[in-house]
Amino acid sequence: MKIGRNDPCWCGSGRKYKNCHSGFDKRIHDLRMEGHEVPTREMIKTPEDIEALREAGKMNTMVLDYAEQFVREGISTEELNVIIDEYTRKLGGIPAPLNYEGYPKSVCISINDVVCHGIPDEHTILSAGDIVNIDCTTIYNGYYGDASRMYCIGEVSEARKKLVQVTKECLDLGLQAVKPWGFLGDVGYAIQQHASANGYSVVREIGGHGIGRGFHEDPWVSHIGRPGQDILLVPGMVFTIEPMINMGKPDVFEDEEDGWTIYTSDGLPSAQYEYTIAVTEDGTEILSR
Repeated sequence: MKIGRNDPCWCGSGRKYKNCHSGFDKRIHDLRMEGHEVPTREMIKTPEDIEALREAGKMNTMVLDYAEQFVREGISTEELNVIIDEYTRKLGGIPAPLNYEGYPKSVCISINDVVCHGIPDEHTILSAGDIVNIDCTTIYNGYYGDASRMYCIGEVSEARKKLVQVTKECLDLGLQAVKPWGFLGDVGYAIQQHASANGYSVVREIGGHGIGRGFHEDPWVSHIGRPGQDILLVPGMVFTIEPMINMGKPDVFEDEEDGWTIYTSDGLPSAQYEYTIAVTEDGTEILSR
């Protein structure tokens, strides 16, 4: 249904459409007519959505901050799962991974050659030399906050330390490539170039995602790309950037028994960092880190 210029704007601001998103929509329309892929209105969050996502992201960051003190040699991944579950609920949040499409735990913990979706258990103990990813997602007031961090346990080899460092650099370069009225391909290109320059590869099959009232929304965020390609980025879009960088080849496989855990095919280590970010009028805002 077409909106009249004097009708209330579709974004819920209460302002007349001509004074709110009329020019914004025309710019998107013109770029679509030029052949670019553009976001749907469902991908563009309202100011109220952004504020709610900011609060969910803040809580998720608090959970990761709290859990960090317990990430050490000798602790089991199940102990960390319980700590994260209990603290999330203490803050008034809900651990999003628990029972999501059958996932059995409240957090994903991935060690060494586990790329992502590692399932915590009491028999998996963090050991010196391990590199570990903790991927935490929190629901608060119906909105999602999502982020992950890497940890080096005890004395870690220089090769593994470098992988972790470069992966964080890839994330930050991807973030810098997010520009309002730019393109998602710019983000993947920045990540892929930096990984390749350091002798690493980027996981292709798994990417970031839009996020809001849903855990995984559009757009899908590839961590490889070409400048000026893929979907147009506009203010109000919210998504995760979460590159998975492999020390060896990019190929991965899923554990057939648990249906979740993703491993590198060559058995070499992988690292990942993740932010939830919002595209703003003049750049970006990190909502959870």
